[in-house]
Amino acid sequence: MRHAGVVIPVHDEVELLPRCLSAVRAAAKTAGVAVHVVVVLDRCTDGSAAILAAERPLGHSTHVVRIDAANVGAARAAGCAALLQRYDVGGLWLATTDADSAVGPTWLRQQLRYASSGYDAVAGTVTIDDWTSYREESQRAYRRGYRRRWGHRHVHGANLGFSADAYVDAGGFAALPTGEDVALVAALTAAGRRIAWADDVPVMTSSRRLGRSPGGMSRFLSALPAAPL
Repeated sequence: MRHAGVVIPVHDEVELLPRCLSAVRAAAKTAGVAVHVVVVLDRCTDGSAAILAAERPLGHSTHVVRIDAANVGAARAAGCAALLQRYDVGGLWLATTDADSAVGPTWLRQQLRYASSGYDAVAGTVTIDDWTSYREESQRAYRRGYRRRWGHRHVHGANLGFSADAYVDAGGFAALPTGEDVALVAALTAAGRRIAWADDVPVMTSSRRLGRSPGGMSRFLSALPAAPL
């Protein structure tokens, strides 16, 4: 791979966006290839745009796309489309995360290692950033239901990577309000693409119960018992 692109959909994430951008910046420094970040501002009504203007997280290698869909699938698709317009499909690796998440410093480098080993996509795991608002039984329930090992079969848009040619072949992200990541991985599988269900590229994600899309990790967490006030 000669280039890597990171897509970050944003819908009113003024509080957590700085953490996300800082983490992506650190991962880009160790990637070993040129990295271009696309931040998709999707119907933002808070200060998310101002944060981007102030931080310029990766200098001239950051591009902002604005859409008005309030749809995470459409946002991820718009970000990938912007990268596909800029780079040749054959040498491009695409990765997605979420604005409420923080990737690790070797996140991109490790994904690219899987790519060089013949994998077409990488599906990584997530860790929860703060359990203080949950009961101990919630943590135990989470650990029982979440497999953090090779071959886990979890799919998170916050921790997903794929070659550009595999993405195009699979039809890209569908404009779904939730489950767009699962649909893409299913399409990659149906197309015979090789997926690394990796446990060594975790991404830290928010413990909030109310997410920006109607499904995903927040929906799972919302079913867990809360800590007493």
